[in-house]
Amino acid sequence: MSPKDTEQVLRRLPKFKNANLLVSMETLDDAGVYRLNSETALVQTVDIFTPIVDDPYDYGCIVAANSLSDVYAMGGIPLTVMNILGFPAKKMDHDIIAEILRGGAEKVIESGAILVGGHSMLDPELKYGMSVTGLIHPKKIITNSAAQEGDILILTKPLGIGIITMANSMSPIPETLMKKITKSMVTLNKTASEVMLKVGVHAATDVTGFGLIGHASEVARGSKVTLKISVSKLPVFEEAKAYAKENIMPGGSFTNIDYYSKFVDIDSGIPEEMRHISFDAQTSGGLLMTVPQEKAGKLLKELHNNGVKHAVIIGEAIAKQEKYILLEK
Repeated sequence: MSPKDTEQVLRRLPKFKNANLLVSMETLDDAGVYRLNSETALVQTVDIFTPIVDDPYDYGCIVAANSLSDVYAMGGIPLTVMNILGFPAKKMDHDIIAEILRGGAEKVIESGAILVGGHSMLDPELKYGMSVTGLIHPKKIITNSAAQEGDILILTKPLGIGIITMANSMSPIPETLMKKITKSMVTLNKTASEVMLKVGVHAATDVTGFGLIGHASEVARGSKVTLKISVSKLPVFEEAKAYAKENIMPGGSFTNIDYYSKFVDIDSGIPEEMRHISFDAQTSGGLLMTVPQEKAGKLLKELHNNGVKHAVIIGEAIAKQEKYILLEK
């Protein structure tokens, strides 16, 4: 569902008021959080999507990494997972289904969570997803709406996934490139989450379907600040630039441009391909963190030392301006 449609639908739903509902749908955060007691709260999320790679095992791994990411973005620890699978029964080889589920299960094991079951249904189109429940301390929740003026912005994975996977759907891309983007998508945000918890951040979100600009806009809106982002500092899969120049993007990226452009002041000197990449819909993207300036250097060093090699500083939070995002060279 597009960002615009999502907001229109959510406005029509009843508001759930409960003292234990600590994070709800109102801020479009990565997951919901419900307090069980003074020491424990549940983090709950669900995600499902169609294949974006050809290999069924890799597809399963990517779905799991993407689903678990919502819990990691909030600083939670995944606890239990349930599969959601839709498939065309008479057209789908059971070996393919088994490989998809095996990929998902192995990533769940890597996360430390437990797969407890799931639900399958007949569907004309293959779809796989997960519902994830995690644990978090009620006073240690990292939301997407607590960024503060002066915070430094850090992004942990390269952008351009949507553009490259779209290019592959049109004509097979080099195998080396497919392996490179697949490695990024199957990498859990577990380590990045653990490091940000250790160092301490004000806000975080994972960068997925709404793209960097979309998710950054939600952070800015919820936090009542403006985020200043430099495109020259963005981690990007270089090959995505060439495809973006040819206007190759998935439908979700065009939708992001249509909806989120009104929230962004874009420097006229930014190349068109970098504008596209900034709005590109990601799958299993990295974490976008806002960290106090005095901790930024330590956070970046710790991320690099723990294997999150692509993490970079991409900008800062400033006093609220007319637009939520200032996209600069």
